[in-house]
This record gives sequence, structure tokens and C-alpha cells, in this order.
Amino acid sequence: MNWGKAITLTFIAFAGFIGTMVYWMCQQRVDLVRDDYYQSELAHQKHIDRVSNAARLTNLVNMTYLETEQQLAFALPTSLRRGTITFYRPADRQQDFRVSIPNAQTTSRRTLVPTSKLARGHWRVQISWTDGQRDYYTENEVFL
Repeated sequence: MNWGKAITLTFIAFAGFIGTMVYWMCQQRVDLVRDDYYQSELAHQKHIDRVSNAARLTNLVNMTYLETEQQLAFALPTSLRRGTITFYRPADRQQDFRVSIPNAQTTSRRTLVPTSKLARGHWRVQISWTDGQRDYYTENEVFL
């Protein structure tokens, strides 16, 4: 074999490799963090205000994982009027869901959310609420 054929075969093998990699990468699923990523960035200052309001509170939302009961228990502030708990799954956005705080199993200022049907792994729990005058936001992580 001469040099010309070797160089030609090398280029053909390289082009085949690149073509295979492009095909394989086009078949992979790519999830954005959010569908409305750019629109949500416009409301970022409001989010910063909600986080700073929550940081000033003395009685924050406490989250406890009750492993034997397979539940997450939230100790809520006494000033809470309404709010939502968002379960965000970084690995798969199709598993994300929201729980309205008055509609969850609430006993006085404690809310219980069952975790028996949740996928095992990393979850971000985003809690937003209002006291009627100000909005608040806090975020916790839990590994089930």
C-alpha cells in the first residue's frame, strides 16, 4: 500500500467516525432546565426579593424527611396564608410536580407530603408562600 491510499483511508475512517458521533449525539435527549428559561430570567429581581424576605424571618420553613412513614414534613411559619411546594427533579423534568399548601395534609402549621411514589434520588424542594403582604421563597434539597 502506498502513502496516498493510507492517507485516503485515514480520512475516510475519520469522516465515518465523525458521522457516527454526530448521529449518536443527535439521538440523545436534551432537557432544558425550564421551557420558559428566558421569560423566567426577566422576573429574577422579584425572586431575589422573595429570598431576602425569607432570610429575614426568624421561623423559616423546616423540612424533615420521615423515612419510616415515607413522608416529608414541613413546619410552616405562623404568618403563612397560602403557598406552594414544588418538587423539582433535576434528572427528569417530567417528574416535577406542585403541591398547594392548603390542599396538602395540613395539621396546624405542619404539612405532610407522601414520598412513597417519588423516584429515588435527588430532589429540590422549592417552597414559596405569602403572608398577605410579602412573598417568600426558600429551597431545600432531599435525597430519597
